[in-house]
Amino acid sequence: MPQVSAKDVAAYILQKLGPMTTMKLQKLLYYCQAWSLVWDEEPLFHEGIEAWANGPVVREVFEEHRNMFTIDRASGDPTKLSAKQKESIDSVLSFYGEKSSQWLSDLTHLEDPWKNARVGLAPGERSNKIISPAAMMEYYSSL
Repeated sequence: MPQVSAKDVAAYILQKLGPMTTMKLQKLLYYCQAWSLVWDEEPLFHEGIEAWANGPVVREVFEEHRNMFTIDRASGDPTKLSAKQKESIDSVLSFYGEKSSQWLSDLTHLEDPWKNARVGLAPGERSNKIISPAAMMEYYSSL
């Protein structure tokens, strides 16, 4: 499958769902990556996902939208996604897409990949610890 970036996936998500908060986009990227690991047995994009205080974040996408609350486009190219990749993303969006950014953030805080990546950190403490694809695959494949 072609290697796509998190920005390509972000552009596709925004194309499908329209404008949303930066936080919601970040959580949708996280769940797209997690479920791609389970369903397709490979990462959707190559960038790491960091365990920030408000939940999982792809730094490269965050940097592009720094200081923006609502975003309506990303610099990625959604045409780079394969049909299989779009199918996985569409499945994630059909389940998580209508949820609020706060609901999605709260959900990530209840799940092991984010919690385990933040072991030893105080609530709200800054961190750039990576949530490993292996931890994501192990957790979500058990659901």
